Amino acid sequence: MNKIKTWLAAALAAALAAASLAGPALADDGLKAAIAGSHRSAANSARDSWRHPYETLAFFGIKPGQTVVELAPGGGWYTEILAPYLRPQGKLILGAGVAPSAPANAQAGVERLRTRLAATPALYDKVSIGVFDVARSDMSFAPPASVDLVLTFRNIHNWVGQGEDKVQAVFNGAFAALKPGGVFGVVEHRLPADRKMDDKASTGYVPVAYVVQLAEKAGFKLAASSEVNANPKDKAEHENGVWALPPTYTNKDKDREKYMAIGESDRMTLKFVKP
Repeated sequence: MNKIKTWLAAALAAALAAASLAGPALADDGLKAAIAGSHRSAANSARDSWRHPYETLAFFGIKPGQTVVELAPGGGWYTEILAPYLRPQGKLILGAGVAPSAPANAQAGVERLRTRLAATPALYDKVSIGVFDVARSDMSFAPPASVDLVLTFRNIHNWVGQGEDKVQAVFNGAFAALKPGGVFGVVEHRLPADRKMDDKASTGYVPVAYVVQLAEKAGFKLAASSEVNANPKDKAEHENGVWALPPTYTNKDKDREKYMAIGESDRMTLKFVKP
């Protein structure tokens, strides 16, 4: 009897170990392949050492079968990774559309994004664009409780200047779109805790406490924070703010070597969960 119990225990342990390894290993391999893919531009890949896409997305708990929203994808740095990774089993929604009442230039920007996606169907044919119009607090990028993961990378400072109610609407919209247990992942330039942000976030840096307050007001719980995107060399004191640093170099050749030595900005990486 003892031998049977021992065998059963060993078999169960082996089965559990295999189950725990099979899923994450496949997911990790797929993510690594998307990051290493030849489809990525050389300029984007060069930023990996500063932006740590593998570690960041793994921290947020991304899996290949999820429905994921990327809010304000900008030039598509993360879209270039997320789209091929999610294409076989999951779904990627770009929160980049605007309301029908938006100005013509905003509508044109969305059409440019659609054209860019359509140009490479092998990567982007399954990507959809949902309405994410901060100016109008229109967050109808996904149906309620339909999303596993909402992500935004270095965008919160852009929304601050439109008013705290608009920023709060973004967090509320993310909360509404997520399923219970879903994750809102945030990466943002980090203002030191002893410094105050002005009402426009004009330096591009945002306090961690401010982001946490917005998230908690929306109903989120802070599940974890990571220092994977930290940069202790960045003291957030630059002429013309965070944009003085690479890759923007807004001050052109002025103090360029100094900014090159600092590298990209110090960033918070926060994982919020919808209860």
